[in-house]
Amino acid sequence: MIKLCVNEKFAFSLFTIMHRQTKRELINYLLTFISEKRKQRFDEVISQRTDHLRIVLENMYQAHNASAILRSCESFGVQHVHFIENRNHLRISDDVAMGSSNWITIHRHNAANTNTVEAINELKAMGYRIVATSPHKNDVTIDQLPVDKKLALVFGTEIDGISEDVISLADEFVKIPMFGFTESFNVSVSAALCMYELSARIRIEVPDYLIGEKERVDIYFDWLMNSIDKSEALIARYLKEKKV
Repeated sequence: MIKLCVNEKFAFSLFTIMHRQTKRELINYLLTFISEKRKQRFDEVISQRTDHLRIVLENMYQAHNASAILRSCESFGVQHVHFIENRNHLRISDDVAMGSSNWITIHRHNAANTNTVEAINELKAMGYRIVATSPHKNDVTIDQLPVDKKLALVFGTEIDGISEDVISLADEFVKIPMFGFTESFNVSVSAALCMYELSARIRIEVPDYLIGEKERVDIYFDWLMNSIDKSEALIARYLKEKKV
């Protein structure tokens, strides 16, 4: 699994300093470069972020659909999105995503021939129930899906849907009720509808749905890095002055 960093070229240097310099100290330094209003907005948004629900996009190839899903994730406070890239590298359309990729954590699974299996097994090891969005003989409607346990909601390609690997490994299957002649929603619409339904119930029914304090620090640091011009140079200067 490959996880996107704020800046992949800067990732190694950050890794080498973190054992000597806490992120909290770096956050306090970077906060001096944003306004109080901006800080208040960061605090407000981070306080509503959840890791109880994750979105998984398998083999999706249309950038505008993936980007629209990212925008919905950010709007509903869903912090983590997984791209399973078995056949192609999923691009993000800035015109559609509207900068949402700066505020959520994207995980890319593209390093093996069995990316789907490895991604799903990794999520299961983290305690997530794998929920596939596809009509199935054992499916339930999205409003009937229990939200007490952590959920990883999987969406497949725009044409073929989820793969056989997802079908064989999924814990549950869900669908969105439809009452017209059309057989399915656009995948980005489906994702938005599912997130609205699930996130609303999670916030009511699950006591500990918010991300933990340790992860908040990591996310907050990434947000500052994405928000401040030449943030890498600023940190390098800070560390030099501190003689780290």
